[in-house]
Amino acid sequence: MAQWWQILLGLWAVLPTLAGDKLLNVCMNSKRHKQEPGPEDELYQECRPWEDNACCTRSTSWEAHLEEPLLFNFSMMHCGLLTPACHKHFIQAICFHECSPNLGPWIQPVVPNGQEEQRVWGVPLCREDCEDWWRACHSSSTCKSNWLHGWDWSEEKKHCPAHEPCLPFSYHFPTPDDLCEKIWNNTFKASSERRNSGRCLRKWFEPALSNPNVEVALHFAGSALAPQLSYTLPAFSLCLLFHP
Repeated sequence: MAQWWQILLGLWAVLPTLAGDKLLNVCMNSKRHKQEPGPEDELYQECRPWEDNACCTRSTSWEAHLEEPLLFNFSMMHCGLLTPACHKHFIQAICFHECSPNLGPWIQPVVPNGQEEQRVWGVPLCREDCEDWWRACHSSSTCKSNWLHGWDWSEEKKHCPAHEPCLPFSYHFPTPDDLCEKIWNNTFKASSERRNSGRCLRKWFEPALSNPNVEVALHFAGSALAPQLSYTLPAFSLCLLFHP
């Protein structure tokens, strides 16, 4: 019996670390992402913060900066030019999504119970990131609040459906939360936390600075495992109590 209790104590100490590591420093399984993160010396412009450790390649970072990104097969200028500041925020968001190795706690299969294609869901963006993005795009126009679905595919690339006219961003996104959460169908979640809280992710940071999202991913990886471990290990403990 003493040996079993020693094993249990070891599990309490080791399991959270081993399981949590599976959610840290990983890339989602997708045709545009590398199998695992690593250095990329020549990432393009707004993708440069991830040069030390990236899930994207130089080619992907370049495509993210095009007015008609090959990554999504449609033009961000579908309702005319975005303001330069608005366009920059979208490029930063694409770089964050494609390059960040800190999205593990939010990776989900595209098809429930599937193991092939993956996406991220509900990534908590810091309050300032949503507010700055929303302010920068306030005077630009779009025809849709969800840029992932519902486009007209009658031509070679996506374009606005006939019944959805171009209107200011403020019509489709009355608040910063609306923009962050609706634009890519809940890929992002507008967090109530602010930068440097350790509880929300930055969609961009200065390339010369260390990645602030590493600490945040570590926190959420632990939080994601807590419910499962709080059930599994106590259940094992009870079995030991009644073990002859």
